[in-house]
Amino acid sequence: MPSHTFARVEKKKLPLDDEMQFIRSWIEKPLSTGAVMPSSKALARTMARYVDPQSSGPVIELGPGTGPVTEALVQHGVDPKRLLLVEFNPDFCRLLRKRYPAATVVQGDAYRLRRLLGALVREPAAAVVSGLPLVTKPLRTRLRLISDAMGLLAPGAPFIQFTYAMVPPIPKALSGIKAEASELIWMNLPPARVWVYRGR
Repeated sequence: MPSHTFARVEKKKLPLDDEMQFIRSWIEKPLSTGAVMPSSKALARTMARYVDPQSSGPVIELGPGTGPVTEALVQHGVDPKRLLLVEFNPDFCRLLRKRYPAATVVQGDAYRLRRLLGALVREPAAAVVSGLPLVTKPLRTRLRLISDAMGLLAPGAPFIQFTYAMVPPIPKALSGIKAEASELIWMNLPPARVWVYRGR
């Protein structure tokens, strides 16, 4: 009985620890962290459902933070061994390696995606799932990122990005790319929307 009680306490404590880490990171580097709080379960599940867990190739996550979307991907059926997690914050990297030892965690700048992952991705990726604060970046940087991502993805595979903004994080009218958006996810702070981009 005592061990079960302890386990319940730990499970409740963990998200609070994550929130405190996020808040501290946001205060120190707001443009790098991009969010005050981790993604909600509702947002994380929405992002994960656009990934086909049966498809081949790695699933690349950009800016996983403390791992709420990572966890949703695993719960969705993605084998942790297929996860390639790109995180800039070294504290978050250590946390991710502890929580997902089977995943590959790369510390580095996801906005230099081709340079960072070119030697690691040896087959077309099944998806790129991004938690990066794209709207804080110049349009040129955003366009370079999606160009690099499309170069790593299998034909028709999704680039998945959430945003708090009312406008798409990457313009919809890009040549050779089609875009779709989810409904507004109110069960997130602040409310967010998921955009999905695929090569035509």
